[in-house]
Amino acid sequence: MKIALIPIDNRPVCYNLAQEIANIDNGLELFLPDRKLLGSLRSIADIEGILNWLTNLEHVDAIIVSLDSIAYGGLISSRRSKDNINEIKIRLEKFKDKFKGKVYAFSSIMRISNNNINEEEKKYWDNFGTKIFEYSYNFHKEGIDKSDIPDKILTDYLATRQRNFQTNKMYLGWLEEGIFDTLVFSKDDCAEFGLNVLESEILDRIIKEKNLPAFVKTGADEIPLTLMARAITDWKCKGCEAPKISQKFLAPEYKDLISNYEDISIEKSVQAQIELAGGKLANEQESDIVLVVNNFEQNQGEIVMNIKTKPFSEKFEFPQKPFMIADVRFANGSDNKFVAKIFKKQIDFENFYGYSAWNTSANSLGSLICAGIVRFLAQDFNEEAFKKLQMVRFLDDWTYQANVRQGLKGKREKVNGKRNEPRPDVRKLKKLMLPYEKKLQKIFGIKPEIKYQFPWKRFFEVEIGVK
Repeated sequence: MKIALIPIDNRPVCYNLAQEIANIDNGLELFLPDRKLLGSLRSIADIEGILNWLTNLEHVDAIIVSLDSIAYGGLISSRRSKDNINEIKIRLEKFKDKFKGKVYAFSSIMRISNNNINEEEKKYWDNFGTKIFEYSYNFHKEGIDKSDIPDKILTDYLATRQRNFQTNKMYLGWLEEGIFDTLVFSKDDCAEFGLNVLESEILDRIIKEKNLPAFVKTGADEIPLTLMARAITDWKCKGCEAPKISQKFLAPEYKDLISNYEDISIEKSVQAQIELAGGKLANEQESDIVLVVNNFEQNQGEIVMNIKTKPFSEKFEFPQKPFMIADVRFANGSDNKFVAKIFKKQIDFENFYGYSAWNTSANSLGSLICAGIVRFLAQDFNEEAFKKLQMVRFLDDWTYQANVRQGLKGKREKVNGKRNEPRPDVRKLKKLMLPYEKKLQKIFGIKPEIKYQFPWKRFFEVEIGVK
């Protein structure tokens, strides 16, 4: 099967991870545009370059496309772009007849982060981010249209939201025309109320009224991977049953709790990701794969934000059939005590279908389910590629995010009265990662060459190359 993917941007989880998962099956060919064409934290995508790549692309069976990349130049640009709706429509029309094979498209519902950090937003977020979040929350929940945000800033923010919302409604028209086979609207950094949630409700109502093959899903970066699993399932399961996946929560009495940065329960998040990936929810006895979920009790923790939670402390046994592990007790990194229990046992690689614990619960679940489905349906399973994928996940989610990252950042200092942020140091990182590398090499029985980078020159994400 041949699949083309236009990612959200050039981050490792958006670009490299898709290829690493596809490598599990030698029968899959994944085509990606040159990474230099994609958007980043500071630059927008080369949209004309992506169009040329798409025009010259050979036959593919399916294409997965980030509409944000071609409308705005990337996920970050979708929040910062000053282009008006007419400019965006003209740009999108150039792509309309270039899509090939079955088209699985996704677009973001613009997020509303609850902080005063403008790293991924417009400049005014540094002073008014929290107030904009509060305005959004109160407007949706109580209908309160009052704020002390300067009129110029609030008007600009609402205009950007309205432009993106109108663009998303235009995509529904494209879906009715048959341009897309499946369309997903993703929502990340959600709360229970907000303009983003309100927009999602309107889009969902239109989808249901017209019975369209579209979804509104909590999450973002994992959506292209979930759609890749769906495309593979659609292709390989014609005339047969889709992969059956059961859910096994390690704290089942708490499965109705809501994860950080999300607006639905962890149970609903699990089920939504299985559905979107083309899988079928089943009980454990009838399932092909067991999805083990190390879910949280009371609240989800997060090491980097110093949010504590009760770590996993019970007995854990591997299921006696294919299984994969979503470690979501903490956001943005592993539960160290749970990982210790995993490593005390000898992993049965015949039944072990993957591990994930990166960023939000939806991120972990979607990418994990994709890898599990690709392995289950693999025409020509590549065990070495699978082990390399798992080494990357444990080095990133467990080693870096849950352990090394905090020590690497050091302390903030003031220089000439200004806050001086510590800069990522690859040499220091390599030194701190080395003991974990050696442990994982023994567990997985491989000794690959491992290289590290900070692609966006910040601590939030690390790029781990395993060759």
